[in-house]
Amino acid sequence: MKKTIRTVSAVFLAAVSMFSCSKGGSRKAIIPNRDKPLVFFNRQPSDPKTGLVDMVSMNWNDKTYYVGFDATDGGAVQGRLIADYLSSAPASIDRNGDGVIGYLLCIGDVGHNISRARTEGIRKALGTWNGSTDPEVVKTGSVTVSGKSFQVAELESRAMTGADGSPWNAGAATTAMSSWAEKYGDQIDLVISNNDGMALGCLQAPGYPEGVPIFGYDANADAVEAIGAGKLTGTVFQNVDAQATATLQVLRNLLDGLSGNDVHQKGLTEPDANGNKVSAELEYIASTKAILAKSTAVHAGNWKDYTAGSRDKGIRQLPASVPTKKVLLTIYNAEDNFLSSSYLPALHYYAPLLNIDLTVVQGDGQSEASCLDHFLNLDRYDAYAINMVKTNSGFSYTSRLK
Repeated sequence: MKKTIRTVSAVFLAAVSMFSCSKGGSRKAIIPNRDKPLVFFNRQPSDPKTGLVDMVSMNWNDKTYYVGFDATDGGAVQGRLIADYLSSAPASIDRNGDGVIGYLLCIGDVGHNISRARTEGIRKALGTWNGSTDPEVVKTGSVTVSGKSFQVAELESRAMTGADGSPWNAGAATTAMSSWAEKYGDQIDLVISNNDGMALGCLQAPGYPEGVPIFGYDANADAVEAIGAGKLTGTVFQNVDAQATATLQVLRNLLDGLSGNDVHQKGLTEPDANGNKVSAELEYIASTKAILAKSTAVHAGNWKDYTAGSRDKGIRQLPASVPTKKVLLTIYNAEDNFLSSSYLPALHYYAPLLNIDLTVVQGDGQSEASCLDHFLNLDRYDAYAINMVKTNSGFSYTSRLK
């Protein structure tokens, strides 16, 4: 009999623990961490080998979403940017006159689905695609320059990994470019990078061939200015403000109790209850629960349109009556050029407007533990936004929310 009483008491106490008293004496349900809003951003949960989206992580709960940009579309935009440049370039772009346009490729991370999409877009545009995004798995392509046909050859590609193991490393690109300049000399007609940081790293390399066109990706402020100065040839704008705002708006919608289509529409593709709406085009992919921003090409003809200083005027301050919510957000690498110089400042700008109190944890880009070791005290937060070190680490985070 005593055992039964203790069991009933335990059940009763567990039920009582699901409620807390406010200052006014009312009782408020405590939401378990496993049921709180969760948004993955920038690094989509996926298999590093196949690129397939990790739907186990994406279906963690009915409040789990991904916010990023259309990686496949972005890779195609970069490819078209390069192909369009070559179509109007002088025949002298073939520096040694051998009839071959030789290019070098800086790969960010072979196991990253975004890096894979960019590499694929580049190779398809240049005819060097051979069914793989791995280094050296290429074929000879062809392009037309000034009405004349040229062969295209990928001289070499490399995943730019720093000495500390961090991917997308600008310093590694500088080192690689220095050795490439010595190795290939006037065979180098073009340099292409999976992001701006590595492209600018190449430009800093001793012996970088003067006048050789170079393309990046991200449209970071320093890269846009480099285009204006005639140093960088082109880059791709993935609309960081749209991504940052969408990350926060989806969380805000979920925290405010929205469900169904309202989660990915209100404030994103149509005005929310407060009249806010992201100005840029966004697309929702239901099969992967992904909200994606569209990309555009940046070049010498339009770079001024992408200079820093403007924010989305469609996002205004929420009324004080909308309760402030606490969000824990992880950044995979404090040294990542795009996230640190573009994405994070945008998050810090828009979070207060949406009455979100943001706590940011930044990793080292190498070890998942550098983020997970600070993914703590989860009961204190109303929602979570996760940018993983490795794209297949979704479970490492969700398992802590059980």
